[in-house]
Amino acid sequence: MTTYVPKSVQEALDKARIQGMKKKNRLRVHVGEEIYPVLRLWDRGFAVEEGAIPQLRGLVDLYEGTRHLSQCLIVAADAEAGEMRYEFKRATAAADSAPLDFYRAPDAPMGLLGHEQHIGDN
Repeated sequence: MTTYVPKSVQEALDKARIQGMKKKNRLRVHVGEEIYPVLRLWDRGFAVEEGAIPQLRGLVDLYEGTRHLSQCLIVAADAEAGEMRYEFKRATAAADSAPLDFYRAPDAPMGLLGHEQHIGDN
């Protein structure tokens, strides 16, 4: 026995699934000044809503809310079930601070305390 779903019903199901993913997801892709919602993210790429977003290519930034996740070089992979999928050619994780150019020992002090002089001390 085969299950046949009319094309209009399948399109409505895909649209409802995409709307649900957009509501619960905080992922965003930044392309220049433009910001677009990301439906899904996996280790080799991400998906956005097909047709609602212009064709993306090149260097983009991925964010989760306000937190910068990575800077990525992307290419379009395929479109399926209302999603446009993109694959990473390169994905560089974003860091909160500049990388160190020296080794920092794990037990190194975080800072130095100077000699404190109190008022009234001579």
